[in-house]
Amino acid sequence: QARFVESGGGLVQPGGSLTLSCAVSGFAFSHNTMVWYRQGPGKERELVAKIDNEGGRTRYGDAVEERFTVSRDNTKNTMYLRMNLLKPEDTGVYYCNAGNWLTNIVRYDWGQGTQVTVSS
Repeated sequence: QARFVESGGGLVQPGGSLTLSCAVSGFAFSHNTMVWYRQGPGKERELVAKIDNEGGRTRYGDAVEERFTVSRDNTKNTMYLRMNLLKPEDTGVYYCNAGNWLTNIVRYDWGQGTQVTVSS
């Protein structure tokens, strides 16, 4: 059974940085595209970033382009999201999952996510 454990969230001031981690078990991590999604207060869940199975290709949502960096370590079954120049609108719960590169449709049930709050 696929399991996702997101961590690294917290309270940060505007302009600050955080690095999120996504520890995975229960499926072949190195064979899968991985995705980060987020859901802000009163908003729908949106794609933040994705990375292909080898880490050679990445894509980002327009709102985070050039501020966020997604990476992965297939030896540790872990994906990361480095977030710089954080804005209040980045506030939300961040989730990871395996997904389809072309459609962004996720493959498994969501984990608990990690809360990111950007506020002064």
